[in-house]
Amino acid sequence: MTSHSPFVHLHVHTEFSLLDGAVRINPLLSKARLLDMGAVAITDHGNIFGAVQFFTQAAKTGVKPILGCEIYVAPGHRQDRAPSSDGSPNAFHLILLVMDKDGYRNLSRLVTLGHLEGFYYHPRVDMALLREFNSGLIALSACLKGKVPYLINTGRIHEARQEARELASIFDEERFFFEVQANALPEQVKINSVLKELGQELSIPLVATNDCHYLNREDAEAHDALLCIQTGKSVDDPKRLKFSTTEFFFKSREEMESTFGETDFTEALSNTVDIANRCAYEMEFGRYKYPVFHVPSGRSLDEFLAQEAQDGLGRRLAQEEEESGPLEPEALKECRERLQFELDIITRMGFASYFLIVADFIDYARRNDIPVGPGRGSAAGSLVAYCLKITNINPIKYGLLFERFLNPHRISMPDIDIDFCMNGREDVINYVAEKYGRENVCQIITFGTMKAKAAIRDVGRVLAIPYGEVDRIAKMVPLGPNVTLEKALEEEPELRKIENGEPHHRKLLKIARSLEGLSRHASTHASGVVISDRPLIEYLPLFKGTNDEVMTQFTMDQIEKLGLIKFDFLGLRTLTVIKHALMLIEKTAGQRIDIDKIPLDDEATYQLCSEGKTTGVFQLESSGMKELLRRLRPEVFEDMIALVALYRPGPLGSNMVEEFIAGKHGKVKINYILPRLQPILKETYGVILYQEQVMKIAQVLAKYTLAEADELRKAIGKKKPEVMAKHKERFIQGALENEVDQKTAQRLFLLIEKFGGYGFNKSHSAAYALIAYQTAYLKAHYPVQFMAALLTQDMGNQDKTIKNIAECREMGIRILPPDLNESQPDFAVVEGAIRFGLAAVKNVGVKAVESVIAERNEGGPFRDLLDFCKRVDGSKVNRRVLESFIQCGAFDFTGMERSRLFASIDDAIRFSGSSHDPNQLNMFVSLKDDGSEAHGLFEIPDLQEWDEREKLRKEKEALGFYITGHPLDRYKVEVERFATCTIQDLSTHNDRATVKVAGVIENLRIKRTKRGEKMAMLSLEDQTGSLEVIVFPDVFNNYSPLLKSDEPLLVTGTAEVDDNSVKLISQEIHSLDQVRQSAIRTLELSLPHQVISRDNLEEIR
Repeated sequence: MTSHSPFVHLHVHTEFSLLDGAVRINPLLSKARLLDMGAVAITDHGNIFGAVQFFTQAAKTGVKPILGCEIYVAPGHRQDRAPSSDGSPNAFHLILLVMDKDGYRNLSRLVTLGHLEGFYYHPRVDMALLREFNSGLIALSACLKGKVPYLINTGRIHEARQEARELASIFDEERFFFEVQANALPEQVKINSVLKELGQELSIPLVATNDCHYLNREDAEAHDALLCIQTGKSVDDPKRLKFSTTEFFFKSREEMESTFGETDFTEALSNTVDIANRCAYEMEFGRYKYPVFHVPSGRSLDEFLAQEAQDGLGRRLAQEEEESGPLEPEALKECRERLQFELDIITRMGFASYFLIVADFIDYARRNDIPVGPGRGSAAGSLVAYCLKITNINPIKYGLLFERFLNPHRISMPDIDIDFCMNGREDVINYVAEKYGRENVCQIITFGTMKAKAAIRDVGRVLAIPYGEVDRIAKMVPLGPNVTLEKALEEEPELRKIENGEPHHRKLLKIARSLEGLSRHASTHASGVVISDRPLIEYLPLFKGTNDEVMTQFTMDQIEKLGLIKFDFLGLRTLTVIKHALMLIEKTAGQRIDIDKIPLDDEATYQLCSEGKTTGVFQLESSGMKELLRRLRPEVFEDMIALVALYRPGPLGSNMVEEFIAGKHGKVKINYILPRLQPILKETYGVILYQEQVMKIAQVLAKYTLAEADELRKAIGKKKPEVMAKHKERFIQGALENEVDQKTAQRLFLLIEKFGGYGFNKSHSAAYALIAYQTAYLKAHYPVQFMAALLTQDMGNQDKTIKNIAECREMGIRILPPDLNESQPDFAVVEGAIRFGLAAVKNVGVKAVESVIAERNEGGPFRDLLDFCKRVDGSKVNRRVLESFIQCGAFDFTGMERSRLFASIDDAIRFSGSSHDPNQLNMFVSLKDDGSEAHGLFEIPDLQEWDEREKLRKEKEALGFYITGHPLDRYKVEVERFATCTIQDLSTHNDRATVKVAGVIENLRIKRTKRGEKMAMLSLEDQTGSLEVIVFPDVFNNYSPLLKSDEPLLVTGTAEVDDNSVKLISQEIHSLDQVRQSAIRTLELSLPHQVISRDNLEEIR
């Protein structure tokens, strides 16, 4: 490194010092190279999240990567969480740098133990752990928050000296350095001076760093905003966390010398290079580390896989012959040859254990009645997977390709995603952990980043720019998953005007662009689980999330780079719905249905789909999909597969959907271009819909192997011109050799290039179409049981429950309120109706529900309120529970008005007390002032029942939604005439469209703007869902009395349709009563002639 700058940075915080560091790894390496630094370290707070990316990218730049971490050290034992008596911090900083493999393993262990054992505000280790796990590590005394600097800064030089001696003894052989920094802080200048003296006294060398938190000086402003986002403060808050200088950037050697001034720290600067030379660790990538799968003795993994697959094929074929009759010899031969072909590739690639491990935990799920999906992704194209019951859809029958799943030309790990019932997913993961060792199994981390719109909103908030302005600017960013601010500025002229307009708007966009894409938070990946051959801590560090869940510190892609094997365990709520529906069907209709054996040619199922009556049906319930269903009118299962592939932005935005529908219904003559393409494109009416069709076309016409055709498919998806040019030449040459003329060959290549880019994975479509069909079948034949299962699954989601209740009403299914003598915890089927579950009642916990049902099972139905109060456990069923039960109608079986029951609660509690155990303190026993029990005659007061509006309001209060009616029911005519859409349908409107929506206010928040003006944010609800409505000051001032009433309203406003949400910016608000009155133009009266007189007519007028 002598040819490089005689200085390297050893203390740098990347974006993985979450919401504190603003340095991105790629620009960091580029800057180091630009400044001719031969090495650079990253030292994030308490983690090494960025390690894999750091080493991967460093290899491309030629800059030596030094892995480090700024760890937190507890002042005492790491598990001691008591605050210090002298007000000192609960953790001190210490920089650790990795020298070699031992150092990496020890740093990983220290960081892991900090999270798993020592977490108290920060992941802390202690001196005992440092003594045990210091080999291969260099330590620096850190910033002002290091213990030695802290003690110096507080005037405790003697203690600082002792601490330094202890660290030097732990990190012997000159592995401990005093860290001096060039940040222009007065405290730091003092500490640098004392450290220099102590270093000479104790023979501890100095090293110069800059505690870099951002790359360039001009990034200080954006970093300041980042700190405000972290702490939830605005930049004008004088008490907020703030760096007092702008010196914490990635400086050159000359800039470091300049900041240190005349004080001689030349050796400290040069020592950075000496340390860099001692750090020689290189992260290893590539070698697979398979979990150990035990097979019967004397058998290899490959032999065992082959036997299991062949046995599975025998069972699958026997099942098909039982259902459809004997198979043709050619079909049997094709199956056996396909199986052997796949096995040969799997064996050659060394993936036998992967398939056996997946098959084993899926078998565990099936044996334990945990529903498993029929497949997901390209794995459904594997016959081996089908034979092992990993998937449940025959790839040969539906033309699914193995090469789409596992390309024989490229050795890369198979990727089998598995859907499990939501309620059983954790059980399967626990089984895997028990089988392979809990230390060998872990879930995987993922990072949420600041997307373009979120960055604008976050920065706008910290700059204290009014919400309306920020919201308007954020809405100018186009919809889409990968839209950046740079791209948005290119595409949106209005946004460019903003950037060139008001200074505070320019500042907003400038800072937002600086922070866009930075990692914001860590969370658990939805499905990823890594299984290792040994304890994971030997390969990587672990992290504890906010809910105490343990996960890896490296992401899924990074784990695969390290050679660790990840598996995807997804929870799919639809599988839970299917399981619950089947249970209800067996219980209420006496029919035991095997969902995997239902006929795929059921007329009622296709009729339901063709009519678009698919609310609650997997993949088919959006309003756009319902419209597509009505146009396409599916008749066979292949149509269902096509629907899943067609309803995506690409096909919808091109002419593919129209061509498919016109071809299906015979409105156009289908043009296959060449007869040889008809077998490939027949099921999609000449449209290239699936990626597998692209592959088959290349194979049949251009002499590609399917493995080569898979490479063409990938090239089309990536749209790299140079790669596509090579494929075009290859395709046309192959077609010419196959007797296709030049013009046709070129036309075909253009077609697959265009439509192949929209093509979807048919394997995934087929698997998900099967689940869609299964749910449609259940809804068509067992609607009550299906909707009850759906309501149970969505019990905690108010919007979905409202939608499901509306669907039940549309289907003519009665929804009955909870009933203490009939209801189960979940929604139940009762004589063709659905009875609300007790667990859906607000303020009623699991223990209360269990207590009620246990007493009902033991003592029989409850007779009345007093009987109920006497029999249930008062420690679990309190007054609030009673109120909720009465308000929602759970006591309606008594025949007593709800108002009278509600007024009797106190007396019922008081009079029921004598039946309870006198030794147990109980909420039902009412005591007089002298401690004696109150007695008397229990009577229900004679009161008038609540009016309909009050009854509904209390019902909503107890359940979160209306079931016996809705406040809008009285205004059906006005809603149909004046509202332009329901809340549920609002998401189908264009962004910025003007709409009119009817509803009732369910939640109102009044706040003040920066200027002190009142505005409101409210939740508006109709029978189909709820919607956030924003009422800015000008509208608020005109309509505020209406907002505080409980009147049903008609709100006119601008719809804001975003990727994941819909809002309404209000313009006008009127009560539906006002709307009704203003709509009356004339009034016709029919009167008997006997009452007609001049006086009467004048009075009427």
